[in-house]
Amino acid sequence: MYRKTQQPKPEPLTSRDKRGIATVLGALLLVAVGLGIWTAVRPGEYGPSRDGCVTVTEASSTGGALVHACGAAAVSMCRAAFQHDDEVSLLTRPQCRLAGLGPKASATSSGG
Repeated sequence: MYRKTQQPKPEPLTSRDKRGIATVLGALLLVAVGLGIWTAVRPGEYGPSRDGCVTVTEASSTGGALVHACGAAAVSMCRAAFQHDDEVSLLTRPQCRLAGLGPKASATSSGG
């Protein structure tokens, strides 16, 4: 009923087959190197805090969360960060300073 058939022995690779495999592996290697370089040079859409944009990494239930804001949203976020003393506010303040959205020097220094 059930008949065991023997699988034929594979044919040896020809030089054309070997070249094709080497070409595919070389292309995959080039893609991997290119992605590595691109990732190192351009880390992402949300770069460091600067020029009125704030990027803060904070603890989250999934490990970490990225909070990013520009313009009026960044100004509002920084204003709130300097009015509160919670952990997120303390993490946000240095990023606000880097973005140029820290409190004005005259407001923080008391004349005495």
